[in-house]
Amino acid sequence: MLLVWMLGFLMLIFSVCGCPFTLTPSEMVVRFGDPVSINCSTSATDVEGMGWEAPFGGTGFESPPVVTWRVDKVEEWTPNPFCYVTLDDGFQCTLSPVITVYKTPDFVSVSDTVRGPMVEGREHDLKCDVINVAPVQNLTVTWYRGNETVLTETFNDSTMTPVNTSSTLRISTQRDYNGLTFRCEAALHLGPKGPQFLPNVSSPPYTAVVLYKPSMKACPDHVTVIESAVFSIGMLSCQPDGKPSPTVQWFYEEKLINPSKPLTRTDSGKYTAVVENSLGRSNTSVHITVEFSPSFTCKEHYEITVNDKQQSICEPVGLPTPTLTWFKDGKQVVSPQRWKKNDSGKYLLNASNTHGTAEHILYLDILYAPEFKEGNESKEVLQGEDVTLSCSADSNPPSNIRWIYTAAVNSNVTTEGRQKIITITRATSTNAGFYVCVAENKVGRNTRFITLMITGNTSKVLFPAIWALLSLLIIGLTLLMVYFHNRQKKRGQYSFVPVCQMSNIAQANGNA
Repeated sequence: MLLVWMLGFLMLIFSVCGCPFTLTPSEMVVRFGDPVSINCSTSATDVEGMGWEAPFGGTGFESPPVVTWRVDKVEEWTPNPFCYVTLDDGFQCTLSPVITVYKTPDFVSVSDTVRGPMVEGREHDLKCDVINVAPVQNLTVTWYRGNETVLTETFNDSTMTPVNTSSTLRISTQRDYNGLTFRCEAALHLGPKGPQFLPNVSSPPYTAVVLYKPSMKACPDHVTVIESAVFSIGMLSCQPDGKPSPTVQWFYEEKLINPSKPLTRTDSGKYTAVVENSLGRSNTSVHITVEFSPSFTCKEHYEITVNDKQQSICEPVGLPTPTLTWFKDGKQVVSPQRWKKNDSGKYLLNASNTHGTAEHILYLDILYAPEFKEGNESKEVLQGEDVTLSCSADSNPPSNIRWIYTAAVNSNVTTEGRQKIITITRATSTNAGFYVCVAENKVGRNTRFITLMITGNTSKVLFPAIWALLSLLIIGLTLLMVYFHNRQKKRGQYSFVPVCQMSNIAQANGNA
């Protein structure tokens, strides 16, 4: 076999070298069904004749110097024509052109080998079928994902006739592939003698359907909205993403809500979206702050006890937290650390934040316990004189004033405005003693003592009797104080005059 091949090779060399003729062109690429023409020419003078031998389009024995092989329609995949030259001495030599007959595919398509949707995270195969192409050894299949080249495959097959072939693309599926197109392109690379532009056929695009777990896209971490803007959860930029299309439920404080309901000032907080499909579920949270302009929900009248520490009386609501300014008599005032009596009055409150202002008018009533303008005193009158003892107190609310004393026929108590007045007509020794004024309101109680002494001719004789009466009065007052003490203790407050103080007063009067 090797010997036969070597002999053939030597004859070819001899024919080429011994037969001075050429083929034009000597190499060509022709599409199946197209015309073809090749000239065989010689410059030798000792040529008897020349011609073409071929399955079709052959010529007879013709005179030199040129003979043409011409075919209107190439319908053989391996035509193998050759030109022969016969010399005058009877020697004959041959020369064959290199002819490649090609055919572009009838159809190129992409199909899914699994016949189902892709699933995120799994491998998936796509198949490119190339139908009726030749020669397959010159075929290159290129895969595209979108406009990106992802695979190029060539084929090691010497078959020259048309065949059906295929290429497989293995994909590690990602969710981003959903909706992308895949396609393959079959191109014949026929070398420098081939067409200027590669003969190629592209498949129709294959649109990938990828199933993947759901998530929320474009969801902000925090959103600040204004109550008056009529904002609802459904207006967030959040977009559910998943295949199959997921369901979305919104929760506020673990309670399912209607996402189309407008949010109000009480709806600030954390909202959670739960997206779910057949492949799984996920949660996404958004913190929403609903801001609003200031407003007041305060009363129009407040009662505050004097010397109480400053406290929040009327606070506006609003977000951001409003700035509160107090005005009294048209002038801005600063609230004191402790309330004073003269702080009573009408106030204008102004609250403001970035979304607006609000005003409220209120009356502040400062309450305080009774206060006497005069202190304890001793009063000395002559027997037979008329005596007037008055008692009044400054307080808010007005005090209930009463006298505690030993009643007599010639004494009488009257009221004039906010005063309680004891009138004694022609005072006698029986009118001498302690007179106690008690002023009381809901804030507290205060007591004032007046010691009345009656002087005259019989005063020295009456002093022992007065002292005895004073002693009885002290005992009586002590019992009375105990009674009031127990009574006030049940109401949560009490105040009384120490007995020792009254005893000292009585002792001073006795010494006098």
